Amino acid sequence: MTLHDHSASYTNRKISWKGTTLLLVFGIIFIASTLRMPLTVVGPIVSFIRDDLGISNVLAGFLTTIPLLAFATISPFAPVVARKLGLELTLFLSTILLALGIVLRSLGTTGLLVFGTVLIGVAISFGNVLIPGLLKLKFPYHVGLLMAFFTMSMNLTAGLGAGISYPIANSSLGWQGALAVALILVVLTILIWIPQLKLNKPEPTTTAKKTGKPLWKSPVTWAVTGAMGLQSLLFYTTAAWIPEIYIAQGLAPDKAGWMFSIMQFSQVPMALAVPIIAGKMTSQRPLVLMFTSFYLVGFVGVVMEWTTLGILWMILLGLAGGASFALAMMFFTLRTRTAFEAADLSGFAQSLGYLFAAIGPILFGYLHDLFGGWNIAGWLFVVVAMTLFLCSMRASKDEYVH
Repeated sequence: MTLHDHSASYTNRKISWKGTTLLLVFGIIFIASTLRMPLTVVGPIVSFIRDDLGISNVLAGFLTTIPLLAFATISPFAPVVARKLGLELTLFLSTILLALGIVLRSLGTTGLLVFGTVLIGVAISFGNVLIPGLLKLKFPYHVGLLMAFFTMSMNLTAGLGAGISYPIANSSLGWQGALAVALILVVLTILIWIPQLKLNKPEPTTTAKKTGKPLWKSPVTWAVTGAMGLQSLLFYTTAAWIPEIYIAQGLAPDKAGWMFSIMQFSQVPMALAVPIIAGKMTSQRPLVLMFTSFYLVGFVGVVMEWTTLGILWMILLGLAGGASFALAMMFFTLRTRTAFEAADLSGFAQSLGYLFAAIGPILFGYLHDLFGGWNIAGWLFVVVAMTLFLCSMRASKDEYVH
């Protein structure tokens, strides 16, 4: 993580909404727009991909799991690469890699589908890990506000992807066209980020020294890791299977896709509000109590097959997901003192957290095949939500990793 400051204008207590600062903010917003959409387009069109390529439910679940395994593998190395190449260049190259992954994934063969998905996961890992540290470095007095822009953009485009992928797959463009649609935002992001390359500098080795005890020895680290991993498990498992669950309950496939899209769009208010509110609170436990209650009511409604109120359950799960994700991202800056620590905590928590989250889509697909339905798998959502509550309550305590 580059610790030097490229421009004093970024660290003023008041943001100057013009020039280089405005370009950077737009760049961050556009990077955020590419970090979930390539993943959420998959869930509503799993049946198209599965039937066309003749793959199993377990392999279909892997399409969501592969990026998580990539996140787990790459996340610890993202700060190291950024120190060597420079933060701005690292993010630029990762966005180009993302474009390549989307193109390969959309070419219509099982091998390229899997390989392209791997590249997508690797590319997204860099944005996931490096942005929180970037915000702490560039906007130390406005992390909550900038994190709000970041998470809101991520959730808006995730919802858009979930909503449009089925209609596109059902058209002449097919599922390949639906997977390729995210390329539009990625190309725009590459163009908008180019001005940041002028500020790129590798990190001097003298500033890359670590101080304090290892991250893994801090209880705060494990609480933050648990919060990150469990909310990710809930997000990626619902992304993979909520449309299929609603189809099994009798909804038309296009409506089932939009149900997940409603859940995604419902994340936006919380994604915008929670970082700002959390940054002003000594303890974030009231936010944890709020999103846990939303999770429990929403998941029970889905499991009990009260489908007539399906939109309500999706709104509640969306509010919960937006709040829990935004808070997990804020923990990287709230529980650390420097941009360096924020990047390291982000890499550690996202590596182990996503490794755990990767279990979700496969396990739910396996339980469905084993029991011939979604009931058992559905109750697992409730168990995970309660475990997330415990980790988030601990992570909300006002203390630092070192």
